[in-house]
Amino acid sequence: MALTTCGERSACVQEIRVGREVAVLGRLDVVTVADVRVALHDILARGAGDLLIHLAQAEVHDATGLGVIVGVHHRARRLGRRLVLADVSPRLDRLLRASRLQQTLLRVPAEHVATVLPATGTVPPTTEVATC
Repeated sequence: MALTTCGERSACVQEIRVGREVAVLGRLDVVTVADVRVALHDILARGAGDLLIHLAQAEVHDATGLGVIVGVHHRARRLGRRLVLADVSPRLDRLLRASRLQQTLLRVPAEHVATVLPATGTVPPTTEVATC
C-alpha cells in the first residue's frame, strides 16, 4: 500500500510491528487525512490487541487531524481493539486537552514504549506500509 501526497503537504504511515504499531509522520490535514485513514484502517484489520500510534512526527493542527484519530479509535473499539497514542507532541497534547479527548483516548508516555525510535524521527527498519 502506498501512502503519499504531493507538494509541501505530505503524510506517511509507517508500520513498525505488523498490525500492532505504527508511526504517523507529516501533516494531517484535509489533503492527507483520507489516505492516512485508509492506511490505519487496513493496519487495524490485519492486527490484534492494542494499536500503538507514534505521533511525535505528526502535525495535527485542527479538527481534521483529530477527526482521523477519533475515527480510528472508534473503528478499533468496534474490532475489539484499543488505540493507544504514544509520543504526543506538546501541540497535540494541548489540542487533546482543549477538546477533552484526553479523557477518551488512551495515551502512554514515550518512555513507556518498548520500541525505541531513533532521534532522527524515523522508525526502525521493519515492514513499511508507506514512505514519505
